[in-house]
Amino acid sequence: MTKILTGGVGKVEVANTIKELGLDGVEVTVSSDMDAAMKLRAGQADYFLGTCHTGAGASLGVLVGLMGQPACHTFGRGVPTAEEVDSLLADGKKVFGFSMDQIDRIAPLIARAIADRS
Repeated sequence: MTKILTGGVGKVEVANTIKELGLDGVEVTVSSDMDAAMKLRAGQADYFLGTCHTGAGASLGVLVGLMGQPACHTFGRGVPTAEEVDSLLADGKKVFGFSMDQIDRIAPLIARAIADRS
């Protein structure tokens, strides 16, 4: 079971969006940023999706500090392609940030890519 944690101002919306996809082998849980960082570091969770109003900073601030920049990537207000998400996952990124107004486009894209890797 692949565990995805959600955080930030849109954490409930991201979790609900992923749950609605009904992906096999993916469990999604609403979390706080600090709890997510601790669970990722302990191997109790696999990925984190964070949101803020711009996707530029607050979506990942705590996670970048505790997980390190190499594990993190923010899309800001942009929408990546499926190939970009696959490449980031292949590079070992586990923490993703994006803006709240892109939840309906980015959360399914990342969740499906994660499910395909499981």
